[in-house]
Amino acid sequence: MSELPPDLPRLRTIVTYLRNELSRAEQALAFAEEQAKAAARRRPPPEPPAWVIEQGIGVGRPPVSVHAGDCWDRGKRWRPLSAEEARRALSGNVPACTHCRPDTALGMID
Repeated sequence: MSELPPDLPRLRTIVTYLRNELSRAEQALAFAEEQAKAAARRRPPPEPPAWVIEQGIGVGRPPVSVHAGDCWDRGKRWRPLSAEEARRALSGNVPACTHCRPDTALGMID
């Protein structure tokens, strides 16, 4: 243990300093515990749908392309599809995404 000064004023100063440091440490601990509780309460993000159709802009919002649900290039305007709906859209005039290739994944082309 380190040597402490024998006089009262310096001992009071040290005790005051240590109390302040203890208070800061307790506040940091409380904050870290609250963050850990909040992280434990967060839900994982929902699973993306298996297939999506990207929709265009304007009246009727015509379909633009079919994507795999986790495709990075699916755009902001989309809705989920079942595998059967995706096959119907691809067999119609809706093109497949050139990046995720849903037509290949659905077994429509090799």
